[in-house]
Amino acid sequence: MSLHFLTRFEVLLVLGLALAANPPKTAGQTPAILSVQVSGGAAKLNIAADASSTWTIEYVDTLSPSNNWVVLTNVTLSSSSNLVLDGTAALPARRFYRAVLAQWVQLVTSNLTWISPGTFIMGSPTDEVGRDSDETQHSVTLTQGFFIGQYLVTQGQYLALMSTNPCYFNGPRGGDDYGTDLSRPVETVAWFFATNYCALLTQQEQQAHHIPTNWVYRLPTEAEWEYACRAGATTEFSYGEDPSYTNLASYAWYDADSNMRAQAVGRLLPNVWGLYDMEGDVFEWCQDWYGPYPAGSVTDPQGPSSDLGSGRVFRGGGWAYGPTFCRCAGRYSSEPELHYDFLGLRVVLSSQ
Repeated sequence: MSLHFLTRFEVLLVLGLALAANPPKTAGQTPAILSVQVSGGAAKLNIAADASSTWTIEYVDTLSPSNNWVVLTNVTLSSSSNLVLDGTAALPARRFYRAVLAQWVQLVTSNLTWISPGTFIMGSPTDEVGRDSDETQHSVTLTQGFFIGQYLVTQGQYLALMSTNPCYFNGPRGGDDYGTDLSRPVETVAWFFATNYCALLTQQEQQAHHIPTNWVYRLPTEAEWEYACRAGATTEFSYGEDPSYTNLASYAWYDADSNMRAQAVGRLLPNVWGLYDMEGDVFEWCQDWYGPYPAGSVTDPQGPSSDLGSGRVFRGGGWAYGPTFCRCAGRYSSEPELHYDFLGLRVVLSSQ
């Protein structure tokens, strides 16, 4: 097997968002140098550049003026040299790589976390407490990394972009006055409005030259959501097994600790990947139609191609629901035009 690689210094220009093969050097910036070795069916890339600089590693299998580079990963160099693994299934005989200086990353990712590609077991074992029959365990490989919101989308963020606040927990409602705490998660948002929010956020950030034109905000796929929620865990909750729910209140707002209302985001402990409220507070819409899991191992699943009768998926537990709904594997669905005061969203940022 032979692999070819690019050693061009490519900077993502913040103004104009154009990739330049030979741009003027940024003051003090060292061009990245990529080298590659193939071992055991995987490519091991070494990237050498300035320590603490952030780079996007991309690849294509054919070079042409119209090719669409695929993001392998983002890496912030801990030293002047870092190792990156391309373990893509069925690695081709020829692959081209490039390193793009990701100056835009610092512009948009203060509240986003990069999730690297990987393989995990989705679903739950048959003896898990609270398990449903639609959680059959199977192996999932995600070949492209993505950014995901550290926090649920808040009322303030939704209001600023959409010029409306649909939330139940906002001002006087049913004899209670919930105040105007805009750091609570947005809820009472139908799936269609959640996807509209993502589309408008993409348009705004592209026009402001904060993200490249081939990157978009969207809802996570169901597989991406569970991968990010688990954060490497294979247990009932991201923090471990907890059959008596002794520690759940440290991580999740649910019926026993929420005072029966949505709570401000980010007040409890995050999972080990730094994501808050993945378990509890409000459920989160996913991109997929709901349907039975595929048999066997799958790569980059997108869910069924059409509605199988149960609507769009949502995940994560909520303020009005019991502890079993907060499990990493729990999956639920609703018609996309409906909205509830326990259902909100979290965004993903990824290349198209």
